[in-house]
Amino acid sequence: MIKYFDGGMGTMLNLKAGELPEQLNITDPERVFAVHKAYAEAGADIITANTFGANPLKYNNCAEVVGAGVALAKRTGKKVALDLGPTGKLLKPMGDLDFEDCVALYAEVVKAGRNGADIVLIETMGDTYEIKAAVLAAKENCDLPVFVSMIFDEKGRLLTGADVKTAVAMCEGLGVDVIGFNCGLGPAQMIPLVEALAACSSTPIMVMPNAGLPESVNGNTVYNVTPDEFAGYMQQIANIGVSYLGGCCGTTPDHIKALIERTKDIPDRVPDYKNTTLVSSYSECVELGKKSAVIGERINPTGKKLLKEALRAGDMDYILKEGITQRECGAHILDVNVGLPEIDEVQMLTDAVYQLQAVLPTPLQLDSSDPVAMEKALRIYNGKPMINSANGKAKSMAEIFPLAKKYGGVVVCLCLDETGIPESAEGRIAIAEKMINTAAEYGIDKKNLVVDALTMTVSTNQQNAVETLKVVDYCKNTLGVNTVLGVSNISFGLPNREVVNTAFYTQALGAGLSGGIINPKSQSMMNAYYAFNALAGLDDNCTEYINSAVAVETVAASTAETTLKDAIIKGMKDESAACAKELLKTAEPLEVINAHIIPALDTVGDGFEKNKLFLPQLLMAADAAKAAFDEIKANLVNKGTPQVKGDKIIVATVEGDIHDIGKNIVKVLLQNYGFDVIDLGKDVKCETVLEKTIEHGVKFVGLSALMTTTVPNMEKTIRLLHANTDAKVFVGGAVLTKDYAKMINADYYAKDAMESVRIAQQFFGKG
Repeated sequence: MIKYFDGGMGTMLNLKAGELPEQLNITDPERVFAVHKAYAEAGADIITANTFGANPLKYNNCAEVVGAGVALAKRTGKKVALDLGPTGKLLKPMGDLDFEDCVALYAEVVKAGRNGADIVLIETMGDTYEIKAAVLAAKENCDLPVFVSMIFDEKGRLLTGADVKTAVAMCEGLGVDVIGFNCGLGPAQMIPLVEALAACSSTPIMVMPNAGLPESVNGNTVYNVTPDEFAGYMQQIANIGVSYLGGCCGTTPDHIKALIERTKDIPDRVPDYKNTTLVSSYSECVELGKKSAVIGERINPTGKKLLKEALRAGDMDYILKEGITQRECGAHILDVNVGLPEIDEVQMLTDAVYQLQAVLPTPLQLDSSDPVAMEKALRIYNGKPMINSANGKAKSMAEIFPLAKKYGGVVVCLCLDETGIPESAEGRIAIAEKMINTAAEYGIDKKNLVVDALTMTVSTNQQNAVETLKVVDYCKNTLGVNTVLGVSNISFGLPNREVVNTAFYTQALGAGLSGGIINPKSQSMMNAYYAFNALAGLDDNCTEYINSAVAVETVAASTAETTLKDAIIKGMKDESAACAKELLKTAEPLEVINAHIIPALDTVGDGFEKNKLFLPQLLMAADAAKAAFDEIKANLVNKGTPQVKGDKIIVATVEGDIHDIGKNIVKVLLQNYGFDVIDLGKDVKCETVLEKTIEHGVKFVGLSALMTTTVPNMEKTIRLLHANTDAKVFVGGAVLTKDYAKMINADYYAKDAMESVRIAQQFFGKG
């Protein structure tokens, strides 16, 4: 049978201005318990502790608040979910919260609530990186089931860009017990998302929508879906196949009671098992097995003099350029190997992974023979990587398989063991089977393994290519496991190596190769790849083949020299600063801004608005633009030229709301477009906004709110500003809609950060 969570807490508490819901666990516990009791009496099986925003960033007495919250929920006699909400901060490199600090914050909450709870509920999450931090904190500090519930927009994306399939890949890799959605949308809007989740998940599903979309009535936030309507939509969701249902903002005990009555006879249903091999970053997912993936081999020092020099010098820009170029040439996954005897591989690998995932959405293959370096890199990786590699030696499997189980990943299994590399296909297949069986003992499904049959040079044994391809074919068609190969090994010792590599690559693709580790900068290799897909019926209307011919020429031309615009678009801070400094030798600062920086930001902004680029890329481009602006400021100072300030804009998160992610993003982008932004911070009193608006003579004010309970303070602030100034107000935040903004008399509604820039440009006549 379906199990039922409770509904909204914040909207049930009728919070007064300045009241923090979690603090009531101590200051007014009976008020909190009354809400829990009402949901229990409505039939909820699981009561969510009032700990959503209780973390050490917000409460000095976090442990006390959490412990009291769990105890109050426990009094109902029902199962209790320890509730972990978002921290309110973006993680580095997009924000200022370190990943391990984030893990530690959540760990403190888990330790404080684990003894009384039955479930850890990680909810309202919009960032895969923060999800990973919370999941690790839960799994490392308790043995409770871990549920993850995310907040998607109507385009089916998380705040940081992941679609449903990409988010599921990481969550399932981390061993999450239940995956689902809550908040942001009403039940009607969630139906297609639940269908998408059921289509890609093998994990039980939970769904907890809001009671529709918010409206403002007489200064109060209300939701427009009645209990009966809510139950009707939830019946449709239940029939898709779920295990847990409940409600979020605006839902009441009446909503939960109606939901249970309408769905109690619908059996719970776990999605069918999906035999898909997925590798992911924070916003992209690659499925191995549908058609072969191109795995870029260029970030590997073997035989690469310039890369070795860059690694010894700590030149991360060289590595980033290699990554960017390989992506532009068509790589779907990037191999990252930084192993040199004379460098600190642990530090270098983690640095490389951190920097690469900051500027690229391409999934990575972490490549190291050092298990310490591998674990460090796996821990900070934002997604589900490939793990290169394990082999059939008992020691190797004992080191790598536990890491793969804990952090999630697709393990590359090399067909060698204590006896070496067998010459025959049969010998290598036996090792592959041993590794598949051993991985299963660690709880690793074979869909999360790929076999590397090992390419031995054909110049030393004429049968090497034949034997390798036999292994690829057998693994694909008999064992049902995916395969990879380092293709270029085949031609060592031969002339015209690329001819041999291309021919062998084509043969391997025909044998069913799931991923070729190749040089995507080789036009002949990529031509073979696209031609094979077209001939094998894997390229509709030969579209990719046709486009690739143009793309290769474009990339070859564009990679000859990095321009300032390129550096900003790609999020390369050091390169951006260097380009700006060079341009300033012959161009005026204003020309550099208008001809290079603003067009670059416009290109990124346009990609963001068209759902082609996502928040991480937007913010890294902003950082790169800032690096260029810093050079311009330094140039002006050196010349003794006074800096010209742009039009003034105030931004603030309204009173009672401590979430300033959205406001901070808006500030960064507005500053990059030349506006003089006065940031009043978070939890800003209405009177303070008015006072500062008058003091600074500001004509344009931006207000942010994430919590439903704080939107009335947004309305109050707008009312004060309109009554006492001629300033116009734009608003934004997860709980707002265009109609809601109109109801509270905002002058403009910004659906996202780029929209804020467009509105500001329009207001000041710069659009």
